[in-house]
Amino acid sequence: MPNSAAESKATMMAAVGVADVDELFEQIPEDHLARESNGLAPGVRSEATVRRLVRGLIDRNDDCVANLSFLGAGLWQHHVPAVVDEIVTRSEFLTPVWGTTSSDFGRNQAWFEYASMLGELLAMDFVGLPVYSWGSAAGNAIRMAARLTGRGEVVVPASISPERLMVIRTYCGLVGGNDPISVRLVDFDPASGTVDVAALGLGPDTAAVYLETPNHLGVVETAVAEIAAAARANGTETVLGVDPISLGLLAAPGDLGADVVVGSTQPLGVHLHAGGGVGGFIATRDEERYAREYPTLQVSVAETTRGERSFGMTLFHQSSYGSREDGNDWTGNSVYLWTVANAVYMSLLGPQGFAELGRTILANARYAAGRVAELDGVTVRWPDGFFKEFVVDFSATGRSVADINAGLRAHHVFGGKDLSTDFPDLGQSALYCVTELHTADDIDALVTALKEVLA
Repeated sequence: MPNSAAESKATMMAAVGVADVDELFEQIPEDHLARESNGLAPGVRSEATVRRLVRGLIDRNDDCVANLSFLGAGLWQHHVPAVVDEIVTRSEFLTPVWGTTSSDFGRNQAWFEYASMLGELLAMDFVGLPVYSWGSAAGNAIRMAARLTGRGEVVVPASISPERLMVIRTYCGLVGGNDPISVRLVDFDPASGTVDVAALGLGPDTAAVYLETPNHLGVVETAVAEIAAAARANGTETVLGVDPISLGLLAAPGDLGADVVVGSTQPLGVHLHAGGGVGGFIATRDEERYAREYPTLQVSVAETTRGERSFGMTLFHQSSYGSREDGNDWTGNSVYLWTVANAVYMSLLGPQGFAELGRTILANARYAAGRVAELDGVTVRWPDGFFKEFVVDFSATGRSVADINAGLRAHHVFGGKDLSTDFPDLGQSALYCVTELHTADDIDALVTALKEVLA
């Protein structure tokens, strides 16, 4: 590469005042630095050699095509119709970030349709363009609530995904930092898997109560409306996280009294992938006090002077795009391409499609839970209140989830996510996910493999 020449390196180091390149990376802890060779000779000049190395690394991975997967926990395997891929890869959508005068209107309309359909699904009126993930959306929503209320505490159930909790804590900041928000965890009821309402303890400094339904452990929260009413009486905002796929069966968040709704857009036509954003949405009622606090971009529709519809940006100034560090919160180049995939997916399903999909997922998951619970020493926690994920307890088998999952891999099966470290009170438990893609034969194959592994 041109900048690898010794003269170029010397010029750049002199300009920034360092004698060695390593000085630029001194903030990286010593134990984080790679000490092993990457397998390439210094200055390799062959693209074919690099390609062979990278291909070999990639081929070491197993995937959910060659294996039967029951993993979920925030990234779920759903069917993506071929037409979604066909439309989302069209150059009009795939190539423009901001596009051109001729392309922006079509792109803006696709974004508007995404927001309109998602808003109808959520029973909320105002939907922003997505951020990177569910966790990012939750963090932004909590900061919105803190600005709206002038308070500095958020109540979060202990059943939350540890990864999502880490993202939320990052958004809430550190004590002693700028406008920190304290995160207070409340226990969930071990008998039901739902949040312990009596432990919420909403006080004068509580800006928001954050809930999820279904929660990270797959359980549908049954007291959301009650909690939202209590929060409103306390001047507290209710932020509700949801899996949009569940809303063909479950009550819409807006109908439960939620003030701000967040969640993942990945189930809505986005393939499994890692290393990039999968999409997180934020939605509220169409009230100016909420609209003014969004960190994300908005798309609106208006009639032109010629009586035609036009789609364009609104509330641009309050985002970091329009005001940089003076914006409500930082939002950078995000996952806007996925809004097109989401819009196509939602338009294909429609209300009846969402209902049918929800019934299918629930039936498949119930069948799987029933079959797994037949195994000796295996129990399903909270067997009556889940949607597509459920907790399987292997403690009585005397085997660890890690050992069981290793055994399942030999049968080309990915078992459920190991919960034993994050939720030690649940013993040797795993979170299993079943979707519309799992057939009865798939579930029977899982049970057969578990029998052999546990024998």
